[in-house]
Amino acid sequence: MSQSAPPPQPPTSGPADGNPYAQQAPAGAPYPPQPGAHAPQPGAFAAPVPPAPARNNLVLGLVAAVVAAVAAAALYGLIIGATKHEIGYAAVGVGFVVGVAAGKVGGRNPVLPIAAVVLSLASVYFGQLVGEAMIGAKATGLSFSQVFFDHFDIVQKAWKEEADPLTFLFFGIAGFAAFSGTKKAAA
Repeated sequence: MSQSAPPPQPPTSGPADGNPYAQQAPAGAPYPPQPGAHAPQPGAFAAPVPPAPARNNLVLGLVAAVVAAVAAAALYGLIIGATKHEIGYAAVGVGFVVGVAAGKVGGRNPVLPIAAVVLSLASVYFGQLVGEAMIGAKATGLSFSQVFFDHFDIVQKAWKEEADPLTFLFFGIAGFAAFSGTKKAAA
């Protein structure tokens, strides 16, 4: 048996040894370009990357704001009920949480900041009512649900008697926080 020698191959060097699809890497590049990629010409500018599409979903933004408002009202009411004091920073937090939820999920829809303000004001109000009901439940020995649902008129009356100018200042600040939180989260 005679063996024939393989045909002579042209000498190659580097990472493309034996690979007809490999391209030589430009000077200074750590890896060769991918097949089908075009190397930019020296002095040429790269194509601009289009901006990401803006989110603009009103319904999802409103749903997120409502969920955040309900959760924030409950938490704010628990804080008031536990401390027996109205805490202004918590009211600001309620507004900010509602606004951020609306802006992050809903995007730049112009209705969302206004809706976030309204929802945050309602959330602060109901949070204060929850706090009043918790305080009333501790004082009377009734359950929270009895005080809040069966005697809601008394809870509102107690809130009106304890409301002062600082209470309404907290409402205003919470509304501002909701508006600005929505704008910043949507940006």
